[in-house]
Formats: sequence, structure tokens, C-alpha cells
Amino acid sequence: MPHWSVYTGNSEPHEGIEQLPAPPPWRKFDGGPSVPPPRDEDDEAAVSPDRLHRARTYVATPETVQLVNAALCLRRPLLVTGPPGTGKSSLAYAVARELRLGPVLRWNITSRSTLSDGLYQYDPLSRLYAARPGANGDDPNHAARRPLDSVEDHLRLGPLGTALLPYGRPRALLVDEIDKSDLDLPNDLLNVLEEGQYEIPELVRAGRYAPAGDTAQVLADGTDTSVTIVRGRVRCRAFPFVVLTTNGEREFPPAFLRRCVQLKLRRPDRDQLTEIVRAHLGDPDDRAVSLIQDFLARAGSGELATDQLLNAIYLTGVAALDAESREELAEQLMPYLSAAADGDGF
Repeated sequence: MPHWSVYTGNSEPHEGIEQLPAPPPWRKFDGGPSVPPPRDEDDEAAVSPDRLHRARTYVATPETVQLVNAALCLRRPLLVTGPPGTGKSSLAYAVARELRLGPVLRWNITSRSTLSDGLYQYDPLSRLYAARPGANGDDPNHAARRPLDSVEDHLRLGPLGTALLPYGRPRALLVDEIDKSDLDLPNDLLNVLEEGQYEIPELVRAGRYAPAGDTAQVLADGTDTSVTIVRGRVRCRAFPFVVLTTNGEREFPPAFLRRCVQLKLRRPDRDQLTEIVRAHLGDPDDRAVSLIQDFLARAGSGELATDQLLNAIYLTGVAALDAESREELAEQLMPYLSAAADGDGF
């Protein structure tokens, strides 16, 4: 039997995802037709240098490694809670890079986000313009060649909709800052992620009247590649690795929570901060060690983020300043993230 722990947290890419144990009987999916995964050689080219660096240098705790593997094996979303700057978003990129899951599909949540935003976008106005006489040139057979052309050419799958395509191996989906959503979105997400499928009503309706078939070619998120959708329905084959991040600013319904694997990230301690600094900037010198100590001391009185420490260590290292000026600069680069702790009521 394959070992259940396929993610190691050591940041070295490997094919361990192929050794993932079979899903529980209640989490098996059989979507099709199968969609080939993104090619490995395109993965890093599709990631910004900042996100690639964070993926390579992410320092995972033993608890993080264990719960990531639990989410992968159980085919459940991973709900990651923690203060800003603790690496919640970076985790998705680190796992995707190590397990070669392809470019991360990212859905940034706002108070206006709805489920349909994540599944697909449909532009009825562009379809209306395309239907005007002469919009398709003088070709009288245009509509006959592509029965669903009037619909599928104006659809594009969103990050969630793309992640649920019937890929042969999981895709990675980051649903960032879900606590910013309105009250309905977690429950709406719950149904889709529980079933591993969704419908595109525009294609379902169009398929009823298509004289030559009921398939459509729709663009996937983040690519110019079309995928085949049959009868307007999408069902996954390999459940995606879904990371939902939250700053812990709101409570979620129990029905939502019990269907997620929950990971709570805490502020790094001295040893973890040293490893993070080493991963990003090399072995810490005396100046960096002193800043780590100052950071930990200040963190006891207010909220700080790890990247503030990294900024301070880097800049004070390249700036030609005396010791007193470096300390002043470092303090300016590490203000508290809350106005109350910083003594500023505005």
C-alpha cells in the first residue's frame, strides 16, 4: 500500500502524488472525459518570481506537513487559519511545487465574490454583439459548423471551475481570505466541494437545441487552452488540493468546518524564524540574530508579520549605515499592524 504521507515539506519537487492512497469510498469521483495536467516545464514559467521564491523557501512545521497530507488523502479542503504574514498563501505554492501539481489556481475573495465568479464567467453582451448580422463575416455556415458557438465562445472557466475539471492528478486551488466573503459563500462552496461537480446552465440549455451534439469547448482559467465539457456538466476525477485561507476574523458554519481539514498557523518561534531567515537570506549573522530577538520582543506587545522582519534584515544589510541608524531603520520597517498597538488611533 502506498505511504499516506506524500508531501514532505522539503521543497524538492518529486512524483510522490502518484503514490497517494486511494480515496475513501465516500470521496471517489469519476468525472470525464479526462483532462491532461499542465506540463511540468511550464509550471515555474507560469508563477511570478515572488511566488516561486516563496514556494522554494517555505518552511513547513511537522503539524503543517501532517495536515496537508491528511487533506490530500481524505480529498478534503484545507482551511488554514493564522495571523497575516504566517505563510498561509505560500503553503499552496509550496505544496504545488513539491508535488508537481501545476500552476496554482488562485481565487482572491472580496465581499462581492459569489460562487459563480469562481466557477465561470459568461459575457452575454459580447454574445449579443457577435449575433448581429455580419459579425461573423459572410460565412453562411458559421453557425452550422459550431452549434454551441453562440454560448461557448463567451464563457471562460474560473479558478474553482478549472480546478474541478476531470484532471488525472489533482490541481492546486488557493481560495484566499475567505473570511472577507459574504455570509452565503462558505455554504455555497460547501455544496460544490462536497459533490466535486457543477453545472453551467447556459451550456445545459444550449445543448438541448444543438443539432450536432452536446459538447462544448471552453477556455480554462489561466490558459488559452480549451477543454471539452459534455452536456454542460463538470465533475472532477482527482479531487483538487484546495487551500482556503482565513485570518480568523469570523466564524464559519459547523457544516462547513466539519468538511474541512483545519490547520491553525501560529507565530513562528525563535528557531522557526531562524530557519525562515536562512531559507530566504542565508545563514543569519550577528545583526540578523539581533533583529530576530528584537522582533520577538516587539511581537509580544502587538501584531507583526514575518515579512517585516525579512525586509528589515535585508535592507539593514545592504544599507551602509552605522549601528544606531540601522536600529532606527529596522524599527521603522517593523511597525505594529494594528493601530491600537502602535498607539495611533487614526
